[in-house]
Amino acid sequence: MTTGQQAKESRHHKNQALPGPTMRAIVQEGYGPADVLHEARVPRPAIAENEVLVKVHAAGLDRGTWHLTTGLPYALRPVYGFKTPKNPVPGLDLAGTVEAVGAKVTRFSVGDHVFGSGKGTFAEYSAARESQLAHKPDNISYEQAAVVPVSACTALIALRAGGIDPGRGPSSQGVKVLVTGASGGVGSYAVQLAKAAGAEVTGVASTAKVDMVSALGADHVIDYSQQGFADGSVQYDVILDIAGNPSVSRLRRSLTSAGMAVITGGEEGGTWTGSMDRQLRAVALSPFIRQRLTMIVGTQKAADLELLAGLLDAGTITPAIHRSYPLAQVPEAMRYFDAGNVRGKVAITI
Repeated sequence: MTTGQQAKESRHHKNQALPGPTMRAIVQEGYGPADVLHEARVPRPAIAENEVLVKVHAAGLDRGTWHLTTGLPYALRPVYGFKTPKNPVPGLDLAGTVEAVGAKVTRFSVGDHVFGSGKGTFAEYSAARESQLAHKPDNISYEQAAVVPVSACTALIALRAGGIDPGRGPSSQGVKVLVTGASGGVGSYAVQLAKAAGAEVTGVASTAKVDMVSALGADHVIDYSQQGFADGSVQYDVILDIAGNPSVSRLRRSLTSAGMAVITGGEEGGTWTGSMDRQLRAVALSPFIRQRLTMIVGTQKAADLELLAGLLDAGTITPAIHRSYPLAQVPEAMRYFDAGNVRGKVAITI
């Protein structure tokens, strides 16, 4: 821990002993780049009657956590906290063992191995709603399980919005699917889930990540630095625009006459609304054209997590982990993530 980090920790706790059980955690007193993150000891979270206390073995780093750390776009501050984060411990994904259960919890018992979403998962313990957890498959590690929930659930919801349901087996044979951002967290699952549904999948990625997308099972891979996907040579039934920023007109040129574009993510568009302007324009246009344009927001539900657990157990999908970092190196992990170097996912081990 650096001198600056120690000073932050000292200010945070005012040199007073913390009441009750404590834990190691990554905390932030304000919004900003990775430098706002530092390790500290904080009180262990209490749980509500519908929550589970999870001893965290691994957590996942995703774009949502980046938004929570930076506080961008500003339009999300009413949810996260206006001047400072409502929860000073970042992190959404987790995998670990059940330490305690609330009075109304029925699906889990102490000692169960679980994965899902929790509050402040960059810590030794996290409180998670029962409705956002599932049992961890035995054939994957905690690190692998921890990078599934947010990204894979978002990919699953996006595919369903496009009329593709991986839970029904190869029911989408002959459907042409384009996935932008195919090498990222959500994209890496979208490619695998679309293939599990029987679709013909084309992934879009940078030169350095083409091989990775091909290894995920994509039928075709477009290197966006060498070739555009909107040249009219191929039109797609479904486009999943994941963390991409093509214009609405460009998406439409790449769709069949009755095709559908599902937009999620996207990191450009300014600090106030991010990519929301483009998404809202697409949704507003959709009722007036034959093609369908929509946007989705990822959520994590037990039923979807259980479906994903089955696919993981069967080997149908496999988490693509690029790097793992120990808890104390979360700031370094965030810098690496923000630089755009990650292929697939980053895991945090506790």
